[in-house]
Amino acid sequence: CSVKHEYKGEWSEKTRLTTCDPQAKRAVTSSESPQEVEETREIIFTYDVEFQESDVKWAYRWDTYLLMADDQIHWFSIVNSLMTVLFLSGMVAMIMLRTLYRDISKYNQLETQEEAQEETGWKLVHGDVFRAPANSDLLCVYVGTGVQFFGMILVTMIFALLGFLSPSNRGGLMTAMLLLWVFMGLFAGYSSVRLYKLFKGTEWKKITLKTAFMFPATIFSIFFVLNALIWGQKSSGAVPFGTMIALVLLWFGISVPLVFIGSHIGIQKPTIQDPVKTSKIPRQIPEQAWYMNPTFSILIGGILPFGAVFFELFFILTSIWLHRFYYIFGFLFIVFVILIVTCAEITIVLCYFQLCSEDYRWWWRSYLTSGSSALYLFLYAAFYFFTKLDITKPVSGVLYFGYMLIVSYSFFVLTGTIGFYACFRFTRLIYSSVKIE
Repeated sequence: CSVKHEYKGEWSEKTRLTTCDPQAKRAVTSSESPQEVEETREIIFTYDVEFQESDVKWAYRWDTYLLMADDQIHWFSIVNSLMTVLFLSGMVAMIMLRTLYRDISKYNQLETQEEAQEETGWKLVHGDVFRAPANSDLLCVYVGTGVQFFGMILVTMIFALLGFLSPSNRGGLMTAMLLLWVFMGLFAGYSSVRLYKLFKGTEWKKITLKTAFMFPATIFSIFFVLNALIWGQKSSGAVPFGTMIALVLLWFGISVPLVFIGSHIGIQKPTIQDPVKTSKIPRQIPEQAWYMNPTFSILIGGILPFGAVFFELFFILTSIWLHRFYYIFGFLFIVFVILIVTCAEITIVLCYFQLCSEDYRWWWRSYLTSGSSALYLFLYAAFYFFTKLDITKPVSGVLYFGYMLIVSYSFFVLTGTIGFYACFRFTRLIYSSVKIE
């Protein structure tokens, strides 16, 4: 309300208003003279605070801000993703229970040499299917990094699901993720060296160094450039230089040693034995149908994993870029499980078709098939930028696409590793089930 406040003497920080004095128990009433506003007239602004006792318990104080008005949409997205998973599971079940069972029975019943020579399908490439791929070192590094990322996400989700990461502790989620990333370096070194040893590699220390530095250095470089842009704008949102130094110390002081410890443990373990022997001369790959073209099948494979997280991705982007809370980790955990299953199943299905086409180069393709979902994530982020956000400054646009590039790259490493391990288990399972003369 408008009140013409009055006071005695000269104005200072300790001046008391005669129109509103709590010690004299004088309160403002509606009968007070209103304040006239003129160019040279003094205006005094006041406010009152009244505290009222609430029945809400301390543990539930954030519930008002975290109420979900759109939980129906979340449930719809979950059901949509589950339908995708059920469809894929049906395909995988058909391949595993009917086609594969029939194939294995037929292969194991072949009696004569002539029958064995006339065999077709995935058994033909048994002498090449476990041959080390091109750029196997790089694959080992990416698989190790993916295991590190998977461990970080999984443990973070579980902690958030159990309520350990409260929205009242700002930055708690990011701090937890960074610390978990550092400590998961142990599993990164172990996984990359175990795979490297399978490929009969000897320079395990070089692989360990690449695992410890390649992915973090790429992310840190992009982040440093983006942070420099924020510094240039003199924004308070920039990460302080001291914090950047602390991140580097965490990386070099804890993560790198843990990667080496994990690698040392991995190199001591016995080499994983292939279920079939690899021939000395590589088999010639026949001409493939257009739909089995590597680029086409890889791009097709990424659609379903992206579709599984599409709806939830919209809410996450809205929370990040439109400054809203996102703490519905129950839904997010379900979507994460659906993503794992979808990545595994679509990669297994496409891998089976590829082996039946007598193309044994499945190592990289299994990684890229599910990993290509990151491309669709980045394209959707660009679509979201132009349709939902009202960003006009060039620096803000660069920041958006820079951060989304980091997210997409991380998503590529995560989903690619899930698809790779699914195919790894699948191929070893089917080739250990047939008799090879």
